[in-house]
Amino acid sequence: MSKIKSVKGRQVFDSRGNPTVEAEIILQDETIGTSIVPSGASTGRYEAHELRDKNNDYLNKSVFDAVKNINNKISKALQNKDSTNQSEIDKILINLDGTENKSNLGANSILAVSIANLKAAAKFSRKEIYEYINNENKPLCMPYPLMNIVNGGAHANNSLEIQEFMIRPDGAKNFKECMQMSFLVIQNLKKDLERKKISTSVGDEGGFAPSLKSDEEAIENIISSISASGFKPGKDVSICLDVAANELKVPKNVQYFLNLVKKYPIKSIEDPFSEDDWDNWKSLTEKIKVQIVGDDLFVTNKKRLNKGIKEKSANTILIKPNQIGTVSETLETIKLAKDNNFKTIISHRSGDSEDTFIADLAVATNSSQIKTGSLARSERVAKYNRLLRIEEKLGNQPKMAKI
Repeated sequence: MSKIKSVKGRQVFDSRGNPTVEAEIILQDETIGTSIVPSGASTGRYEAHELRDKNNDYLNKSVFDAVKNINNKISKALQNKDSTNQSEIDKILINLDGTENKSNLGANSILAVSIANLKAAAKFSRKEIYEYINNENKPLCMPYPLMNIVNGGAHANNSLEIQEFMIRPDGAKNFKECMQMSFLVIQNLKKDLERKKISTSVGDEGGFAPSLKSDEEAIENIISSISASGFKPGKDVSICLDVAANELKVPKNVQYFLNLVKKYPIKSIEDPFSEDDWDNWKSLTEKIKVQIVGDDLFVTNKKRLNKGIKEKSANTILIKPNQIGTVSETLETIKLAKDNNFKTIISHRSGDSEDTFIADLAVATNSSQIKTGSLARSERVAKYNRLLRIEEKLGNQPKMAKI
């Protein structure tokens, strides 16, 4: 039977060692689905509410109230409900919470249950998660990785302002080749930093966190490593940035980014301006022919994305399920983006776990890219390994997505 027998929540820990929520759903035939939700370091003001306890046991970071909500209110509400009706399950969760930003039950408790339910239903249906989500059986593509290579900002203890410096292996013909190309660039950067006696310790997302003089020095080091790997910067391997403007002490202006793109082979800029600076978002999108990605601007929220579509602010949306709180709402936002020619990038959070759901989500929705850290730290590598297995399972079917 696909009906839900029990729902259980527990406190576990994420990659930063902070408490987070895990949910476990058991169906009447004993099929089990589990999910661990991530947490961000730099978060947008308009994200769904992450419920944390106000006590000193875990320095105000524990999630026992969120867990209690799963074990009491949510468990009772979902008893005997059909797990294969994801939209109905999510509707029950949304209505049970009763707030726009899920501040009653907590988006962390709601999302954990939502994803755990989907996993249980997929297993019950004897399908892979990406197959189950792709219920229309559309041909599937593999996403290009936005591979984190240098960390700065809120993700590292160094002087770099830009939060993430990433590489994208544009010249790769398949995902396996994406990984090989990224591996070479990362290893060559490591050698170069070691030669210069610069630290190769890593930040929250596995990229190197070197003490460099400027953001431009970081970009130039990456370009040198791309060339040293036998690739052409901007053609075979491009540079992508996450500015995380909400975290900047001094905001950047449009001309700064125009100059940066003119000088370097940069193909993608995420969050160049703060979440309410709609005018500058629109201006940069009009003046520049690269991927402009809204993360804090859109927070995986259909209302904010609709505004961005109408105002032509950005041309790409970063998708983080924990920003909105349910699988159904995440899929609705992805559909809205695609219907309006916005590219979608499925993303992890800086505080992540061994859960690989976003890898399946990226393939199932034919998202053009996935952002899930560097080739370091097992919680990041787990997603890449899952994508390699998916590509292998799909055999000759998958092509790389359009970027």
